[in-house]
Amino acid sequence: MTEDSISISDIAFNSSEARERIGAEIFKTPLLPSLKQGSKLLFKAENFQNTGSFKIRGALSKLTALAKANNLDAFKFITASSGNHGIACSKAASILGASLTVVLPETVAKVKLERIKSFGVDVLIQGEESGQAELYAQKMSEEDGYYYISPYNDFEVIAGQGTIGLEILEQMKGRSLDNLFISIGGGGLISGISAVIKHYSPETKIWGVSAINSCTLADSIKAGKMIETKHFETLADGCAGGVDEDTITFPITKQTIDELLWCEENEIEKCFRDMAFEEHQIVEGSAALALAGYEKVYDDISDQTSVVLLCGANIDVDLTKKLLVKN
Repeated sequence: MTEDSISISDIAFNSSEARERIGAEIFKTPLLPSLKQGSKLLFKAENFQNTGSFKIRGALSKLTALAKANNLDAFKFITASSGNHGIACSKAASILGASLTVVLPETVAKVKLERIKSFGVDVLIQGEESGQAELYAQKMSEEDGYYYISPYNDFEVIAGQGTIGLEILEQMKGRSLDNLFISIGGGGLISGISAVIKHYSPETKIWGVSAINSCTLADSIKAGKMIETKHFETLADGCAGGVDEDTITFPITKQTIDELLWCEENEIEKCFRDMAFEEHQIVEGSAALALAGYEKVYDDISDQTSVVLLCGANIDVDLTKKLLVKN
């Protein structure tokens, strides 16, 4: 799919429609000023969202869009996830009475695995990282008649994530938004939000932040074409893993991301502790990643108004304890 064939205005419109469908089941999460830096730095706190991450927006958007024209009993759904998308789809399936199988990688965080199982869905463990789990789920879809729900490569999922952008603009109440920092995995989150922001506030600078240990989409945007990259363990596990070669997030993000940033693991860990000790919030690594991007360029934008998207808070207790005492 080419850049010219995707309309940012259409995505923004679809996000408004998605908001009408899913509004009763999601929270309008707060836009919080930084305790350390004041109102020049704001946190869009999706870590307080239903299911503990932004992913419920996209999952509900997809299933409610299908439910408008179909009886969901006619489908057996399957999805793949590093954790949060699986939680969200499981919650959405339970709300709408849909049948769901979730494929997870061997590296799935224990807290995420237990939450998914709590919804009574079928769970399969396949692959060393989420990209391999996706390939397995896609194969099952092709061979066994499942309807595959992508974590990112789907317009309705992207539209659901875009509802965050609508909320941010409303919560700014006419104030200028200079910068928005969003972590990048498969690109569903940043595609939806950045499309909405660029449609209504084109002067806002969108910063895409990747973990250097797993950064296929960011590296592909830099290269100007989809490429394969190696994947290593990262605290930002929600952003880890491969990306579909034909993902629609590639042409969208090529249009909407202004700057790309790559962060090392020590930078992500530092920001995890900063969120805990300075901002009094426990977030997962993918959320700390977005703050790490902001801190990387802080000296250049400290006098501007910036929003950091905190995408989730589903992190193992044992890992949290380990990180909090690490020097």
